[in-house]
Amino acid sequence: MSTERTGSGPRMNSVIYHAFSQKDAKEFDIQVQCLAGGLGATEHPGTQRAEAFVRAFLKRSMPRMSQQAQEDHLQRKAVVLEYFTHRKQKEKRKKSKGLSAKQRRELRLFDINPEQQRYNLFLPLHELWKQYIRDLCNGLKPDMQPQMIQAKLLKADLHGAIVSVTKSKCPSYVGITGILLQETKHIFKIITKEDRLKVIPKLNCVFTVEIDGFISYIYGSKFQLRSSERSAKKFKAKGTIDL
Repeated sequence: MSTERTGSGPRMNSVIYHAFSQKDAKEFDIQVQCLAGGLGATEHPGTQRAEAFVRAFLKRSMPRMSQQAQEDHLQRKAVVLEYFTHRKQKEKRKKSKGLSAKQRRELRLFDINPEQQRYNLFLPLHELWKQYIRDLCNGLKPDMQPQMIQAKLLKADLHGAIVSVTKSKCPSYVGITGILLQETKHIFKIITKEDRLKVIPKLNCVFTVEIDGFISYIYGSKFQLRSSERSAKKFKAKGTIDL
């Protein structure tokens, strides 16, 4: 390794040579000596040394690139480096699918246990329902129009209401009264005062709902909707049933 004091000194030479192999460093020495021998009066040795370093570095770093291509790189004012952006793949979130109707039936999610089939157990639910209807109707006053209350009750949630069967094609259903525990598209599940759970079909039955002296009639044949679907349903003012 050469340690002659030329240009920037032996320390600079040592730093430069560490970037090359022994063969490259020897070639770099030859280039520097040739350039130093042809220096003009106005040229600074540091400029020639820097140029020789860049040429040797490019030759070693890009052996497949021709000399002309390297010259083009040196003549440009800016060198654009290739940069590949790695796009992060968005993780697809799997939407959790709910249980199907068949799975809910198999798991018996909506079954009421026999020890819970007690009328007194659901009286607080009935009190909550009455307060809910009063708030929905802005207070049930005696001078309110029954048609307005009827329209609101038909679209309201009836879980907790005391429901009675007044007419039916099946005589055994008539007179059944109790708190409505569950409602599906086609049936009402009612708990009676005798602590019996009754399943009443909506089809061909007429029900009454009473609250604070107001009685509302529900024609089951026109009421075969889920409770969540009734809010967008338009009911006729008068129902009909073939009994």
